[in-house]
Amino acid sequence: MGMFSFLRRLGRVLELSEQVLGEASGVGPAAESFERHVAFRWDARTGPGRLVAIESPAHFDLDDLIGVDAAVARLAANVEQFVLGLPSNNVLLHGERGTGKSSAVRGVLQRFAERGLRLIEVQRQDLVQLPRVLAALRHDLARHRFVIFCDDLSFGAGEVGFRELKAALEGSLEAPPENVLVVATSNRRHMLPESMAENRDAGLDESGELHLGEALEEKLALSDRFGLLIGFHNFQQPVYLEIVEHYLGKQGLELTAEAREEALRWTVDRASRSGRSAKQFVDDYVGRARLKTTAR
Repeated sequence: MGMFSFLRRLGRVLELSEQVLGEASGVGPAAESFERHVAFRWDARTGPGRLVAIESPAHFDLDDLIGVDAAVARLAANVEQFVLGLPSNNVLLHGERGTGKSSAVRGVLQRFAERGLRLIEVQRQDLVQLPRVLAALRHDLARHRFVIFCDDLSFGAGEVGFRELKAALEGSLEAPPENVLVVATSNRRHMLPESMAENRDAGLDESGELHLGEALEEKLALSDRFGLLIGFHNFQQPVYLEIVEHYLGKQGLELTAEAREEALRWTVDRASRSGRSAKQFVDDYVGRARLKTTAR
């Protein structure tokens, strides 16, 4: 074996060794990866977990969110404060399904990615490893700002990750990195279902003051750690039709009387009047119309 071939194989062995050690130790990706990619996910399937780049993240234009202008503006302003290194708050986006919570997060990433914002998606079941996620980001304090994104967050009784998230938001002796912001979405404002038994635990003391049960107190303690609670709610019919018209316009079509009638029927069939259902209707409507044209 020639010396050149030996050195080449040795280099490959060292490269693979570094990769295996990285996966075993749970370190973050190489610094240049944060330059090439804007979105990552925490992969907890190997060892203690690691950050993995998302090659083709799902982008979203904030201008496509209609009917939730105040909520989107509040979120965008808070993220801009964070990107600029100004005081900002962790955020909980709560409200009915399909109203644009997750899309708003993807939208702020698209808006601020060129200014150093990066998104780290952590699944609910992996929140127990949140301290390791934070540790993997501490080395990149100077160049990037990270949003840890927990989508569709809710907890059942005794589910893992609840205490880790609460500690990361506030309450741990170790302060979270200053370049990290937590943004979560949930259909419930307090992220945990309430039972009748918990409500019965609440009562008045001798002085007439209300005291909540321990279970309810713990749930409130989690949501209270988010500095901003931003509500996203279903729309009235005129706003729903405005969203339909917006997406039809992007396809070069108008909201005709026929399309309007079908759009309203769609909400009855789906039992939902939201931005998501409006977009799904337009995809169906445009697809069927173009299929007829193609078949001719």
